[in-house]
Amino acid sequence: MTDTTEQLKARGRKSPEFHLVREVLGGLREALFRDAFAYRLLPPRTTGGRTARLLPRAIRGYAVWARHALVVAAALITVFIAYQVGLGGSEITYFLTGLIPAAAVLMTLVRPVGAFWVSLASTPFTAVFGSVWDGWPWTPAAFFGHIVVIVVVAARTRPRTGVWMWLMTAAYSVVAEGFVNDDPYGSGSDAPALLFFSALGLLVTTMAHVRREAQREVTVQRTVTAIERDKRTLLEERTTIARELHDVVAHHMSVVAIQAEAAPYRVENPPPELEQAFVTIRENAVSALTELRRVLGVVRAEDYEAPDAPQPTLADLDRLLDNVRDAGLTVDKAITGAVRELPQGVELSAYRIVQEALSNALRHAPGAPARVEVGYVLGGLGLRIVNGPATGLVKASPGAGHGITGMRERVTMLNGEMTAEPTPEGGYEVTVFLPVPYTGEDRA
Repeated sequence: MTDTTEQLKARGRKSPEFHLVREVLGGLREALFRDAFAYRLLPPRTTGGRTARLLPRAIRGYAVWARHALVVAAALITVFIAYQVGLGGSEITYFLTGLIPAAAVLMTLVRPVGAFWVSLASTPFTAVFGSVWDGWPWTPAAFFGHIVVIVVVAARTRPRTGVWMWLMTAAYSVVAEGFVNDDPYGSGSDAPALLFFSALGLLVTTMAHVRREAQREVTVQRTVTAIERDKRTLLEERTTIARELHDVVAHHMSVVAIQAEAAPYRVENPPPELEQAFVTIRENAVSALTELRRVLGVVRAEDYEAPDAPQPTLADLDRLLDNVRDAGLTVDKAITGAVRELPQGVELSAYRIVQEALSNALRHAPGAPARVEVGYVLGGLGLRIVNGPATGLVKASPGAGHGITGMRERVTMLNGEMTAEPTPEGGYEVTVFLPVPYTGEDRA
């Protein structure tokens, strides 16, 4: 059986109703009482927004202050309403009674919650200086100003604060109505109208707030998705590089194993220590080759198929350029320096960089001429791939945006340097330097 309220109190435990009331009062205190008069300046917008595009260029930069201008305009309208109502009577009195609601409207720019309390607390004074014919319990100026205050404060804080302000306004209206037994002018109460229009304003503000929060969540999600996509692209590029370099390293390890096995037979009566050394070298080479294949099995995709042909080198660059020319790209090649044999990893990376740069030129600048420059220097290998602007005859393809990432990964792996940037002529240029120790051996 469930415990009754009296049994809960006897045991020193609070009833569910008590917790509910405490939670409600806690929400009210948090929204309207805690730091109610704290200084919270309304900041300018970071951008002018869509409406800024419709403004003349000379004043477009001031669009960031549009919200402040609207609040100031609402305050001026509040004073104007009070003055218009007082025409034919005591204009000065009505003008002064309009200044208090206008000050509350302006106060929303610096102390939003405090502005609500000022607007609500000043309502009895403006009603006393006015007359019942002007409206009870809200004079026209206070009527308009209080609605503006509720809407602006709700927009600056959160919709829950707007609900509490509406409830406090409704409670004040009920109390104020109790002090008027007769209405000699038969004007009736304007509290229902104020509650209706303020509720309508809160509804619009809440919808705008929800939309703004949804846009913020979408922006955050897009940012996270972009970061994850970049990480996935980076891992895919590294995996591709690992697969390609596996063939290069496996070839060298196989040669080491074969030479270590054949070396003892090339020496007449080799000492046992030398034979054992070559056996150890061969065993280590075979073990390293086995581990390489195991690692490749981890990074290999399910649909990956090992290539039948050897990995390409710079010697295959002419074949690549012919294929690119067949695809419609006009490309020239220039080689400077003494051509020499480079490590296979460097040759493979250089070939892939040129291949990817030309593919980007085909996608992003169709019909533009391109040039490939290969420079053999003492400290390494230099590459420069540059293309002109698109001719406009063929529509450019956006591509996946992974090419630059792959090229940078290859260059970083070899401790090289790379720049990729637009040219002043409207094209694109990729420059790469791969450090390679110079051995003094030229390619035959």
